[in-house]
Amino acid sequence: MWRIENPRMVAAFYRRIKTDDLIGPMHPVEELEAAEERLAEFLLFRLGGSTRYVEMRGHPRLRMRHIPFKIGLAERDRWLELMTGAMEEMAIPLEARAFLDPFFAQVADFMRNQETT
Repeated sequence: MWRIENPRMVAAFYRRIKTDDLIGPMHPVEELEAAEERLAEFLLFRLGGSTRYVEMRGHPRLRMRHIPFKIGLAERDRWLELMTGAMEEMAIPLEARAFLDPFFAQVADFMRNQETT
């Protein structure tokens, strides 16, 4: 059975972030490890595995935390492309993807703070 507790998917996602020309510049190299850890903790929280994210950081407030970054359609779509690639690399089972694909699409669209591009 697939479990989000395995952080390999998040690691695969951040390997893609490091080399991406659109999303990569939003992640300073010195902050990548912490960002990877925060995403793993957030996913554990949202998918019912742990409350540690909220205990450490409070309410996710994702949109507020990402407001310094320009996130339009292109950034949303690229984020989803990178996450999809990570899920494919990790061979996330179809039953998990049936939940994760729409979940990630909703989160990515929610993060948009630009109407276009």
